[in-house]
Amino acid sequence: MTSIAYLISAVALGGVGIFLMVDSSIALIKREHPTIGSFELFGMTIWFGWAMIAALVYSVVPPVIFGRLKVEPARTLHDKTLWADALMNKADWMTGAAAVVGILGIGMGWWWADAAAAIVIALDVLHDGFKHTGAAIRDLCDEMPRTIDDNEFSPLIEEAEGHIRRLPWVRDSRLRLREEGRFLTGTIYVVPREATVSPERIEALEAELLDLHWRMHDVSIVPCTGVKPPDGSFQALRLRADAVQGSG
Repeated sequence: MTSIAYLISAVALGGVGIFLMVDSSIALIKREHPTIGSFELFGMTIWFGWAMIAALVYSVVPPVIFGRLKVEPARTLHDKTLWADALMNKADWMTGAAAVVGILGIGMGWWWADAAAAIVIALDVLHDGFKHTGAAIRDLCDEMPRTIDDNEFSPLIEEAEGHIRRLPWVRDSRLRLREEGRFLTGTIYVVPREATVSPERIEALEAELLDLHWRMHDVSIVPCTGVKPPDGSFQALRLRADAVQGSG
């Protein structure tokens, strides 16, 4: 359910970006020249733009505060739905900031300023929306776990792999982990140095892995005679990434 909620949030974020892009592009194509009038207050003529800017600045304060407050809990809890909500708050205040820039531009006679600023913001929102929509789809397809910002594989994978390979009775290993909401589950194949391995050792290793991090949950150890990384394994993907970096 967490992955589905993350997907819905990411799609909603991308939808906001698409709406901003289409709406602003239409305004530029039609060459709409918006006008901002004025009003009388205590005998003074005041430009409506200042009142609009004041309202926009007031409206962007809550998204800035709440968005930043959500980032650290989202990282700590690895809550991708909360992370996507923080990105939505970011989109809210960036849209408000773009509107302020647009109003100032209109006041200076730049009719295109509002639409141009909105398009720039829409590109950033679209990037976040598409990036995290792809991440949510990969989560549903049981890809190897990644960090909450989807920039790299989860460090817990290497931590678990290193812990296993340091054991004196393990000759080789291969991990097949996936995300189940906030938790990591899956199977770890180990090649023991001896012909047989006791059930006590297997149970002890499973307990050690669960103690590595609170996100490790329901990990099964399967002894086998040999492991060969398939194309989708963490080891194969890491080797492929190293090869690409080396060729660059």
